[in-house]
Amino acid sequence: MSAEARLQELGITLPPAAPAAGLYASVVQTGSLLFVSGQIPVADGKVARRGKCGADVSVEEGQELARLCTLNGLAAVRAHLGTLDRVVRVVRVGGFVASAEGFTEQPLVVNGASQLLIDVFGEEGRHARAAVGVAELPLGVPVEVEFLFEVR
Repeated sequence: MSAEARLQELGITLPPAAPAAGLYASVVQTGSLLFVSGQIPVADGKVARRGKCGADVSVEEGQELARLCTLNGLAAVRAHLGTLDRVVRVVRVGGFVASAEGFTEQPLVVNGASQLLIDVFGEEGRHARAAVGVAELPLGVPVEVEFLFEVR
């Protein structure tokens, strides 16, 4: 099943792709590789949540925010390629989690991104990954996710 058909089956509507918010490109393609800049949890042009995982943001909330980051990333991919059906596979995901002292469940938070990619792309959505705890993220968000795709 195509990725676009899978989105429909899952009842997922991607948001409009957000423009880059700084001196960078949202998406850069070189050959068959598509690099997607870090996506933060923004919905309707507004930050969905601020805080740190392990303090005022639960693992479950962090997972939902990572999923939102992924929806934003997929929107950027679709805007660049015209369709998600040109994605051959998800190569790598980098997840950054603003973490309270002692919080060590970053991989569980980033699972929110990974699960959505597997849901949409099947086994081609299974990827290499890093889940890193950081002190702060832009605009005080709890999660940021970046992506590397192979495309045709």
